[in-house]
Amino acid sequence: MTDESPIAGMPLRPAQYTERLLITGILDGTYPPGSDLPAERGLAEALGVTRPTVREALQRLAAEGWVTIRHGRATRVNNYWETGGLALLGTLVKYRDLVPGELILSLLDFRMMVLPPVARYAADHAPGQIRDFLQQRRELMPEASAFTAFDWQLQTLMARLSGNSIYPMLFNDFQTLFQTMGAFYFNHNRARKASMSYYDALYKALRKSGNAAERVVRQAMEESAAIWKQINPPTREATHETMERLGR
Repeated sequence: MTDESPIAGMPLRPAQYTERLLITGILDGTYPPGSDLPAERGLAEALGVTRPTVREALQRLAAEGWVTIRHGRATRVNNYWETGGLALLGTLVKYRDLVPGELILSLLDFRMMVLPPVARYAADHAPGQIRDFLQQRRELMPEASAFTAFDWQLQTLMARLSGNSIYPMLFNDFQTLFQTMGAFYFNHNRARKASMSYYDALYKALRKSGNAAERVVRQAMEESAAIWKQINPPTREATHETMERLGR
């Protein structure tokens, strides 16, 4: 196969290529949740691959919760919102142009629940390290890419310093989607201004206590979610077009 990976532009193996086509079909409604996939032979012919390749791809999708393989019966497409886990989420965010809008809003809600306590733990354990990193905020260039990188590094730094090894793994699954969202979000001056105010407030709060840092982060997450809802295009297609203009 000569298709390329949605992550790194690398050539895909036949099973990966098949997996990509099937996931794309699930996300764009070709194979909606609750429907049955064609038989292996039909899928192989339609996708131009061998039956063992289809079987391998289906087994990988089943392991993540996309489908349920039923021996002697057609493979059923799952409601992946209910059956998937972090592995499925990690795969889902690779398909940036097909990410449902409700997923982004759900992730913003998730971040509002998770990041504030993470910040409190990190501030209790190593406030000086976070303050040292925040010193770099004054050198931030006004480009969206610079803010995206800085904000992501701040989040992952706090996750690492929280003292809980699970938090960094959780955040790692969101990196691709965050980079996509950041390219759009930080392209707006209002978002950059709000984030700079957040960095300043967090820097000061770290002199006080972990609870103070948690309050600052929670307020910033609520503000960023409100800004996102105001500036986000009303359709997934519009979001994709914006990403294309930004060179994503």
